[in-house]
Amino acid sequence: MVKKLLVVLLALLCIGPSTALIGLGAFMGPAGFCPADSLTVGPIPDQLTATTADGTQVVLEKRQLTHAATIITTGASIPGVGQAGVRVALMAALTESRLRMLANTGAYPESGSFPNDGDAADHDSLGLFQMRPAAGWGTVAKLMNPEYQSKAFYGGEQGPNFPSPRGLLDIPGWQQMDPGSAAQAVEVSAFPDRYRNWQPVADAILTALTTPAPSGGTGGGVVPETSRVGFPLPEGSYTSTDSFGWRIDPFTGESEFHSGSDLAAADGTPIYAVADGRVAVGEFSAGWGGLIVIEHSVGGARVASYYAHMWQDGIYVTNGETVAAGQHIGDVGSSGRSTGPHLHVEIRPGGQGQPPVNAVEWLAQHGAVPSDGTTGAAGCRANVGGGAR
Repeated sequence: MVKKLLVVLLALLCIGPSTALIGLGAFMGPAGFCPADSLTVGPIPDQLTATTADGTQVVLEKRQLTHAATIITTGASIPGVGQAGVRVALMAALTESRLRMLANTGAYPESGSFPNDGDAADHDSLGLFQMRPAAGWGTVAKLMNPEYQSKAFYGGEQGPNFPSPRGLLDIPGWQQMDPGSAAQAVEVSAFPDRYRNWQPVADAILTALTTPAPSGGTGGGVVPETSRVGFPLPEGSYTSTDSFGWRIDPFTGESEFHSGSDLAAADGTPIYAVADGRVAVGEFSAGWGGLIVIEHSVGGARVASYYAHMWQDGIYVTNGETVAAGQHIGDVGSSGRSTGPHLHVEIRPGGQGQPPVNAVEWLAQHGAVPSDGTTGAAGCRANVGGGAR
């Protein structure tokens, strides 16, 4: 009986942002019971046994797992990669080299003078991802560096080869692609279907090498100090329709505490991260709908920002991902407990699970003045675009 009550309580606490029990709901919050994944690498085991999708058992040694750790930590440091991008990179490196740093002395004799895990002879390819100097990926010296190869694979505007050859971040819509297809889009292999066979092994590596993300608001390790604080929606795109504090809940008709600020905007309006930080939650739930939670460091203090009600395909970041202030992290939707397209935004000084404050006022106090000059007009529901979906 006690176990059933606990299950019901956990479900209720993860339902949504509106709660009549501010003392419990505001302090615990959904993230306290729905912990995010992490890209923090822990101790590297001496050996890992895993099974591919086709049932083949493989054994990875510590040297291979050390290269996997480099791929993970490099991805964690690049905005926009997240766990999904790291998974794709691991699948690619497992397929191309079995996570070995391979020289190619037949094509480049000098490659044998760099630290390596063996010699290969696949045309003129080198390293973990079997990249070709002739294709513009980099010099032999650069490509024999595991961190450089990882950065080259991830790509992006800050990548070493932008805009060509393309890394993962340069592939439009890679987040919505099958991970194997995303790997192929970077590698452009003559055997495009082989990458997805290694997804179970990549997942096993992530489980074995990374430590669980903390569920409390005061943990989580060091989050770099933000460079600036901005507003989560474009100027002139929204109307403040429901403020922070006690209100009449539009679903129950009862007085309940509203822990965030509702900003009505057209469906699909881009949502921006309010500050530099790390994604703690990027998921879909019944009450919040599409939810993103980002941990920041502002003025030396931990702060968590919450963004809710995106459609499931309107979430563009993943757990553990590092994001920049102003980065496009999702699109306005009307999922979960919502009466129309809008952004429910919360600010929680102290981090996840800590009491919320008036998000619009906090943003204004930190230099992100709302473009329409409001601080939360009276009202009880988002009213752009009609009723609940």
